[in-house]
Amino acid sequence: MIRSGRYGERDQWALSNGYSGGGWKELPDLTPYTTREQIAKVTAAAFPGAPAGRLHTQAAQLWALRGRIEPGDLLVMPLKTTKRIAMGWVTGGYRYLGDDQPPDCRHVITVDWQITDLPRTAVKQDLLYTLGSAVSIFAPSKNNAIARLEHLLKHGTDPGAVTQLAPPGQAPQATPTTPDDSGVEDPELATDYEQAAIDQITSRIQEDFAGHELTSLVAAVLEAEGFRCLVSPPGPDSGVDISAGKGPLGLDTPRLIVQVKGGSQIGSPVVSQLQGVMSTYGADQGLLVAWGGLTKQARDLLRHQHLRVRVWEAADVVEAVLRTYDRLPDGIKTQLPLKRIWVLSNAQ
Repeated sequence: MIRSGRYGERDQWALSNGYSGGGWKELPDLTPYTTREQIAKVTAAAFPGAPAGRLHTQAAQLWALRGRIEPGDLLVMPLKTTKRIAMGWVTGGYRYLGDDQPPDCRHVITVDWQITDLPRTAVKQDLLYTLGSAVSIFAPSKNNAIARLEHLLKHGTDPGAVTQLAPPGQAPQATPTTPDDSGVEDPELATDYEQAAIDQITSRIQEDFAGHELTSLVAAVLEAEGFRCLVSPPGPDSGVDISAGKGPLGLDTPRLIVQVKGGSQIGSPVVSQLQGVMSTYGADQGLLVAWGGLTKQARDLLRHQHLRVRVWEAADVVEAVLRTYDRLPDGIKTQLPLKRIWVLSNAQ
């Protein structure tokens, strides 16, 4: 697994160019250095006075990039910018791109990206936690990660426990794991607590607000934002799950039509239906809650509708819930109990 910057600053660059890596602009071309010990010396020279623990971790990650990742390896890259996961096959080992690229885009491997928009909701909580290390480069091994990631790449679903991976009629066997020899001390315990908390909240909403409950949650968020909402009852809704507006009667602009779809990705027919319903009802704006995301065709259909239609995927719903949580009804707070805490930032 390789991250593409603390804030995802290399997300799209990596996907567009078939690379993964970057960072470490202080370091020269690592091609001449063929052992971990040599990498450690170069790292120490680049960061004089840095704590020994930090140098140890940096050197371990750089050696993984320079010497351990090989063609044929499965590569996972969580995307900060889209809150999704990209996966592909490594096609070439370490390269230094030189002065033709920005300083933080030079230490790379080449990747054939197979999927760039896997929803985090497709990954079960324990595997998300395994992927949630704050370490930039490491090889996940816990929770049967390798077999499950390969299954995600091929089928788009997380089979979960190893017992689900055995062929019919064959006794399940635990997949052996190779200890992480990169020198990173327990990379999967160096948790990105912010992302881990978001993933946990997302999983809780997915489990406890399924079906019409998700519609009720979205309506509560909109009401906390100043709308008056009319929620359709469970069952067929003719394309309208929520109608909302401003003012004491909910009739003032902007008037909003909302469709709420849980589960898997939403295709273009749902987008076309929303556009038609907006016209029929004279709505000013539309909101499509697509918990599992949109297909490429659906995204293309919405490309020129960003001034009239918004899409909330799972990450957007969670963000909206956190933004309005203090103003949500007590019943929802009981069903989704959250507590705000302070933690020490690891930013340098």
